Amino acid sequence: MLFRKLAEERKVSLEKFQEMAAADPSIDRLVDERTMLEAERGDVVVDGQLAGWVLKEISDLRILLTAPLVVRLERIAARDGISLEEARRQTLHREAVQAERYRKHYGFSVDDWSIYHLILDTSFGSIEDTAKILLAAAVTAKNAKTGKSPEKNPGPQPIPAATNRP
Repeated sequence: MLFRKLAEERKVSLEKFQEMAAADPSIDRLVDERTMLEAERGDVVVDGQLAGWVLKEISDLRILLTAPLVVRLERIAARDGISLEEARRQTLHREAVQAERYRKHYGFSVDDWSIYHLILDTSFGSIEDTAKILLAAAVTAKNAKTGKSPEKNPGPQPIPAATNRP
């Protein structure tokens, strides 16, 4: 939202703003600074392509939400009221620009998922199911941080021997 808001403030399209950011690292730094300010408030969820990387050292839980390309394209087309072909064109262009920008300005690959605690394919279930999984992960992370655990795992339990009855 921060990135989109900055594009709107400058009265340029999102695509054009992404190209501007590729040439001007100060744009990403501005988004990073605002993201960090939000995160430092605590007890907050920060959503963004760079959030996991920017907040890597201070975040309690990093989640990557993903979906197969066709699902993402259908969702984008429906959200933006555009054709599937236009969604594909915009998405592939945006992802190529972002991948190069992140590699150049930050030194990492968007294909490196090693920093995430949880990777969730959002096409697997409904939005409600996804929300339940995310909430459970957040509660688990918060409990781990505070040392609270609603239920301790008792560890392996012996399996009773089967009784042979005639």
